[in-house]
Amino acid sequence: MARKCNISGTGVQAGNNVSHANNRTRRRFLPNLQVVSLMSDVLGKIFKLKVCTKTLRSIEHNGGLDAYLETTSNSKLTDEAKKIKKAIAKKKGKTVSATKKETKVVKAPKARAEKKAKKLESAPKAQAKAPVAKKAAPKKAAKTEK
Repeated sequence: MARKCNISGTGVQAGNNVSHANNRTRRRFLPNLQVVSLMSDVLGKIFKLKVCTKTLRSIEHNGGLDAYLETTSNSKLTDEAKKIKKAIAKKKGKTVSATKKETKVVKAPKARAEKKAKKLESAPKAQAKAPVAKKAAPKKAAKTEK
């Protein structure tokens, strides 16, 4: 039985027990997994999953399984969670991108030219508003009387 979260993939970590005498012995840190039934509002299905409590708190914070999967990037999800996310997106009629490069919006050359023209127009105004450097006040000579 794998000790991994079915949504985020959080698994077992290794470390040391450190005694008072600073003796170190190896140990395992197990994730706090809970078997929960999560309902997808869009699909109308109940998914029985092993989920770590940190992920469960995030799901509740985002307003449910559907909202959590929509807002979380695919790189942070397991294969099982990606399948559920894809099914939700398909039912809603949205496309799910696999990488960030696919979601990048490419601007048209005309839009780029317009943006560049706006920058050039605003550049001289910014220079005219530049504050003039103040002259340093002359330092007063300290009196050295005894």
